[in-house]
Amino acid sequence: MHLVLFGANGPTGRQLTDQALAGRHRVTAVTRHPGSMSPREGLTIVRADVTDAAAVDGVVAGAEAVLSAVGVPYSPKPVGVYSAGAANIIAAMGSHGLKRLVVVGTAAVDPGYRASDSLFFTRVMEPLFMRRPGRTVYEDNRRMEALVRASDLDWTIVRACWLFDSAAVTDYQVTENSPHAMFTARADLAACMLACLTGEQPIRKVIGVSTTTATPGLIQQIWREVIRKPKKDWRRDL
Repeated sequence: MHLVLFGANGPTGRQLTDQALAGRHRVTAVTRHPGSMSPREGLTIVRADVTDAAAVDGVVAGAEAVLSAVGVPYSPKPVGVYSAGAANIIAAMGSHGLKRLVVVGTAAVDPGYRASDSLFFTRVMEPLFMRRPGRTVYEDNRRMEALVRASDLDWTIVRACWLFDSAAVTDYQVTENSPHAMFTARADLAACMLACLTGEQPIRKVIGVSTTTATPGLIQQIWREVIRKPKKDWRRDL
């Protein structure tokens, strides 16, 4: 299958690229920084910005399915990348007759989301240190989801919780609407998104993916994902 992947240069996008190529898909990887990706058989790297409607239209032409792992870090400023990108992708897919769309969402847009495996995360970390600083990001995620839901595409929104890097895909859990745990491995998120293309996951549904084995400790996760992670350009991939 010929896949177009937006957000290909981020940690989740790289997992998607690797797993898709391993599954013998052809991948058009869309990134604003093509020089940081290595050419491989079956991989076409395209420089484009998801907020550029003409560029999006050009890369979507000829594909069979579109995946989006675009993301931005927290910012006190208004965020519009998710919704603008979704609007451009939906319009381009419509103009070229494409139907299958899989996008990354976040459990934080669900007011009922509660991590069943950590009371401290549910009561303290998530409401005080994630929802509040991430307010503008999550507001735009809601706008993105609304656009996707309102489209006539065969879409699936895959909501993740706190992302971390893992060595391999685990026996992850898929639930309706939102994850039920605290963590999602990027490898599991990528595997779940690709499974959506083979009919293993539902169409026109919101699902959550949780990782429950080989997860990091809370302090380890804070160190890896909050403190140690280098700060790049404000617009980046998940």
